[in-house]
Amino acid sequence: MSRLRAADLARIAVFAALIAALGLPGTIALFGNAVPITAQTLGVMLAGALLGARRGALACLVFLALVAAGLPLLAGGRGGWAVFTGPSAGYLIGFPVGAFVIGLLTARLLPRYPFWAGLAANLAGGILVVYAIGIPVQAARVGSGLLAVVQGAVQYLPGDLIKVVITTIVAQRVHRAFPGLVGTHRDQDL
Repeated sequence: MSRLRAADLARIAVFAALIAALGLPGTIALFGNAVPITAQTLGVMLAGALLGARRGALACLVFLALVAAGLPLLAGGRGGWAVFTGPSAGYLIGFPVGAFVIGLLTARLLPRYPFWAGLAANLAGGILVVYAIGIPVQAARVGSGLLAVVQGAVQYLPGDLIKVVITTIVAQRVHRAFPGLVGTHRDQDL
């Protein structure tokens, strides 16, 4: 793994801050679901789509390290180690993995970044991967069956699909304006 340049570190820090800032609007608690809806997954998707696999995942890891250190950066002012033992733990663990997957898929789409392919990349990493980690952990933490949690997670889909569309539009325009932002070769981004 090559060393990170100062510009990479700055981008990672900015996106960690963006994920934190997207928690400021707070949470939306849905009836019957222990995990609230937040805007922070939008930041996760943007990190992967704009920074690439490695830097996007690192931005999420920096954010999670700050949360673990006790900073109240999660939506609703939550922070500290306790959040990693609660029902949201799997989704939080899914943040860097989802950003990494989005970044890998995005690198394969460049330099063109077609809308529908970008949408599929953001859907795969931002929803499928994060849900695949979050749902089983939530089911284990709340003690309900996996099917019940999957049915509850359906409530997240409309908002998450909106975040996928926003991420795709933003990424398409940014990649058009700044070609080469994410390396198109495997060795440039991993």
